[in-house]
Amino acid sequence: MIEVKELIFSYSKDKQALHGLNFGVGDGEIFGFLGPNGSGKSTTQKILTGILKGYSGMVSLFGKEIRNVHTQELFQKIGVLFEFPYLYTNLSALDNLHYFSSFYPKDQLRDAEKLLDELEFKRDFLKKPVSSYSKGMRQRVSMARALISNPKLLFLDEPTSGLDPAGAILFRKIIEKERQKGTTIFLTTHNMLDADLLCDRVAFISNGTIAALDTPRNLKEQNSNHSIVITYLYQGRREIQTVEAAELKVGIPFMYDELISIHSKEPTLEDIFIQYTGRRLS
Repeated sequence: MIEVKELIFSYSKDKQALHGLNFGVGDGEIFGFLGPNGSGKSTTQKILTGILKGYSGMVSLFGKEIRNVHTQELFQKIGVLFEFPYLYTNLSALDNLHYFSSFYPKDQLRDAEKLLDELEFKRDFLKKPVSSYSKGMRQRVSMARALISNPKLLFLDEPTSGLDPAGAILFRKIIEKERQKGTTIFLTTHNMLDADLLCDRVAFISNGTIAALDTPRNLKEQNSNHSIVITYLYQGRREIQTVEAAELKVGIPFMYDELISIHSKEPTLEDIFIQYTGRRLS
């Protein structure tokens, strides 16, 4: 679906943002592209969506180098959720969606009201102007805008930004539902929980280069110290010990009266990101 080879981009002679990126995204995959501000994350997405030109290297979508694809042909196959909602604030949710729908073939479109219902948008705000909406409501309309054309390739930039925990769970379910339909999803985010729960693979980008690329599980397993934290009771006292996983092959290596919990001391994706790049995501 997406193939990138030796992608280089410079904003000026002295400001090279991308230094030869190489990666691919398969059909129906959710691919996480993770990095802090200024890492080249947004620049890469703008090139993939046809917004930024003048790159060197190869960028192919749907099997075609995007330099050779007519912009309208590309835009009718993709959906984009930007980090900041791009909506006409004097128009309502429905008016915005009906306007954006006019750029696509009618047989490709989803029903705007049903889509907003799926996103649990408040029906009494359907015809009120976007200027009266909360950030979470605007995010729902922006997601509906990205999905209205039934895209084959979906670019999501910070999709759960501005949502409460229930809203974030809903969005993750909708993203997973899109993947089950066969939609390919390119996800850029600071939210490591989103990446861990949703992504088949993740790439860590830092200073315009890819520092690591693998499944979340493999990254955590490869960088784990294989320690186990055991909480237990012994002679009326609550104790905690950390042991190596290999030690448990012959049983618990200490005296105890009751085991309370046993947890692997697995690194988080953010721990691994810092390990590879020396930087935090935010």
